[in-house]
Amino acid sequence: YAAMYHPWIQVYDRVAKKPTFIPPSGAVMGVYSRTDVSRGVHKAPANETIACTGLSVNYTTGEQDILNPAGVNLIRALPGQGIRIWGARTASSNSAFKYINVRRLFIFVEQSIRVSTNWVVFEPNNSSLWARVQMTVSSFLESLFRAGMLAGETPAEAYYVNIGTSTMSQDDIMNGRLICEIGIAPSRPAEFVIFRVTQFTAGAGGEAAAE
Repeated sequence: YAAMYHPWIQVYDRVAKKPTFIPPSGAVMGVYSRTDVSRGVHKAPANETIACTGLSVNYTTGEQDILNPAGVNLIRALPGQGIRIWGARTASSNSAFKYINVRRLFIFVEQSIRVSTNWVVFEPNNSSLWARVQMTVSSFLESLFRAGMLAGETPAEAYYVNIGTSTMSQDDIMNGRLICEIGIAPSRPAEFVIFRVTQFTAGAGGEAAAE
């Protein structure tokens, strides 16, 4: 994904011994990291202070109202609040991934599931394996739900996991393709954004399958 930030920020150049303006990207990445550690990847990296001494442009609220819907995340000097990132939108045209924290949450979830299920490569692709994978993935998503990273009052409103003949054809099973369908609700209860994770197993016959 991509995200746009403006304006450039002012910092003190220790070599030139004077203030200078630089792109905000490095400082923004620092805010991402700080937010991940303090709140979690599901928290939007917005309304967060940024380490700088000034801005190349001071935007108004009216300009904010025009630029933010267009996907430009402004950095603003707010009276009594310091200099803050005042937006968390991606440049994506996909409404499901309009916000940075939602996109990053999905990246985190997908990568975590791939890593936690890579052991299936030497297992036969059968109902016993499907049950074990469903338990592994569900336990992980349950931990995210308990940590407040998913929307909903109950696990059923926050996520679901499907794996079996509804997600795989007989050809998939015979050729060792293990396909798991996952839905998570990042913003509103039971409004799932769905994705699939595919792993390769030893196949129905017990021999290692190659991609």
